[in-house]
Amino acid sequence: MNSKSKIEELFDKGILINKELLEKDIDDTLLDKIESEADLVVLNEDYANIITTQSSLVDWYEIDKYRVETEKDRDDDLYQSQLQQFQQVTVATNEHKQEVSSLEVELDEDSTEFNVEAEMKEMNIMAQDSIPSIDSVVTVVFSYKNVPHKYAIKDFTNFFLSRYKFLEGILRSRRELENTTSINRLQNKQEREKVSIIGLVEEIGETRNGNIMLTLEDPTGRMKVLVSKNNKQLFVSSKDLVFDEVIGISGTMGENIIFADTIVWPDIPPTHELKMGPEEEYAIFLSDLHVGSKYFLNEEFSKFLKWIRSEAGNEEQRKIAKAVKYIIIAGDLVDGIGIYPGQEKELSITTIDGQYEEFSRLISQVPQDKQIIVCPGNHDMVHLAEPQSVFYKEFAPGMFDLPNITMVTNPAMINVGKKKGFEGFDILLYHGYSFDYYVSNVESIRMGGGYHRADLIMKFLLQRRHLAPSFKSTPYYPSHEQDPLLIKEIPDFLITGHIHYSSVANYRGITMISGSCWQAKTDFQEKLGHDPEPARVPIVNLKTRKIKILRFG
Repeated sequence: MNSKSKIEELFDKGILINKELLEKDIDDTLLDKIESEADLVVLNEDYANIITTQSSLVDWYEIDKYRVETEKDRDDDLYQSQLQQFQQVTVATNEHKQEVSSLEVELDEDSTEFNVEAEMKEMNIMAQDSIPSIDSVVTVVFSYKNVPHKYAIKDFTNFFLSRYKFLEGILRSRRELENTTSINRLQNKQEREKVSIIGLVEEIGETRNGNIMLTLEDPTGRMKVLVSKNNKQLFVSSKDLVFDEVIGISGTMGENIIFADTIVWPDIPPTHELKMGPEEEYAIFLSDLHVGSKYFLNEEFSKFLKWIRSEAGNEEQRKIAKAVKYIIIAGDLVDGIGIYPGQEKELSITTIDGQYEEFSRLISQVPQDKQIIVCPGNHDMVHLAEPQSVFYKEFAPGMFDLPNITMVTNPAMINVGKKKGFEGFDILLYHGYSFDYYVSNVESIRMGGGYHRADLIMKFLLQRRHLAPSFKSTPYYPSHEQDPLLIKEIPDFLITGHIHYSSVANYRGITMISGSCWQAKTDFQEKLGHDPEPARVPIVNLKTRKIKILRFG
């Protein structure tokens, strides 16, 4: 292939090529792998090496951030070291990673093949003429019951203490935090002595010299921690710290201050295994239907209902529909009443019971051999504070009449796909109301794509082992002895919604899925700059953990 052809082919994919790389031979394998790298903008030799050595999608926003920092500080050694570290981590965890592609296919009613056959073949779709009947078992691992009482200060202190103690237990096992001491014992340490502490982030500030100054708190006291701007990699990481999260710090003791060398997050263990099921069956993920809104995409959702009944789509798409055993819906089933200013002008159904009646009518058209699991969102008729309770029968009686529906709180964890000799998949559901806070306040998420990068938000929360580490990021229901938004049990799937933009990715063996929506852009969303991506359905093959998104719009 000559240089002009290479340039044209890559340009068609929205990618520019570096001149030095253009002069070298580019094989077809590299070009094929580039197909799935939707966020890649410029291809250079470093990036080509990364693509050829990775078996999963690359976070190009993070890699580009390294390049920007390098060019700003003229520090190529740091850049090369970051690239090398990135590749080493990926190679070390490749056996635990899945190949996730967010390339979409449309529902195809006419042809007998998928629109992009090559990509869909990755799903290892069964060739049998008939699909055997498989019992679908849903087990609720945890779903909360809120018991109201008269609240006192101790309810909130217990909340934070339970969070601290759990995350401290994780952090104390980390090699970087050996010989961790409580803050009140730091007064016995000598200057320039190496120390480690675990604390909750109480304050985040910046010194006159541009360094980051933290105040960490544990049950015994408070301590200032300085992150120097000269420690470039640590300084960049520290910009993503948020109030109230629990972290570990190792560094050097100064006069009533610690000079940080390392920041440690609770995180998911890198050894967490990507689990695969023994049988060919599928789970699909929806969220944010917003039934009752005049922007509800009735035609597209009707097309989805036809497909799930195997009445639409080509032959293989219908086979997949028959093999779908689980439908998980992550909140905002209806549009609600009085959720935002002027909403009443945007409603086609103006009563909450009428909205749930219509949702029940629609969802009852799903075949009863498919298990439906639903949790509420901030538009649903339950209290806003999390954990949000299950739906109320007085407003949604039709949902309680459906034999194949399981209702859980937000958040909740369920287990599906359990078979003899296989423990099943743990699925953590969280609608995602806290996401708005982290899009606004976490620099790497805001600069990395914001609402279009739900994968960055979910990864951020998994690293903190908490669904809303900043107390003010979401309303809390403080009646629980343990913080219910802690990620205590490591899931196989983290399922979210809220931001109306579909995203799939993998982090340390956890499949992260942000559901799409079934509502066109409202005037309110337009004012906020939201850009919905509606009528997409992520489909997961539970045997291979391959993912595709079927588009109905």
